[in-house]
Amino acid sequence: MRLLLADDHDLVLETLGAFLSAQGQFQVETCGSLEAACEKIGNDEAYDLVLLDYSMPGMDGLQGLEKAISASFGRPVAIMSGTATKAVAQEAIDKGAIGFLPKTMAAKSLVNAVRFMAMGETYVPLDFLNAQDETEELPLAKLLSERERQVLGGLCRGLSNKELARELDLQEVTIKLHVKTLCRKLEAKNRTHAAMIGKEAGLI
Repeated sequence: MRLLLADDHDLVLETLGAFLSAQGQFQVETCGSLEAACEKIGNDEAYDLVLLDYSMPGMDGLQGLEKAISASFGRPVAIMSGTATKAVAQEAIDKGAIGFLPKTMAAKSLVNAVRFMAMGETYVPLDFLNAQDETEELPLAKLLSERERQVLGGLCRGLSNKELARELDLQEVTIKLHVKTLCRKLEAKNRTHAAMIGKEAGLI
């Protein structure tokens, strides 16, 4: 299956692209803006699925989705986001998206969802649609303390726990606790996933 993954965060492209490619059944191409995605789609490239980041340059809300769908000659186009609400997800489906993927999805679920959408089936996680509005609309920034945001910033720069401890003048064990708390609050699977979510949400 040929996939086009479009996101303006290099960490997202590298992490998701590498993970999907490693499955052995996906040929993944990447780009960093809606304009670049539409250009690739328009160059008679037969993608089985196009995945667009909701907040990357050129998207302008869901207008970018409509542009990509118009350029895709009927091929499936889906939206992914770490911050969009379920109302946005529903609107995306109403406008013709084949699916909506929260960036907090577990890796195995992500692979299954991509495979499902590439076969032409609509996909939105039920637990996402059933989430309480109060929780869904709470900005991620309000969930984190100032210290946790500092640690998250270090993760996004690729710093180790030891380097973070030295930079913030804390014990390494304290950094480990902050990383664990960050992963829990952001529903991240690991420190790389937490950094990816933080970048997407504009926390750093």
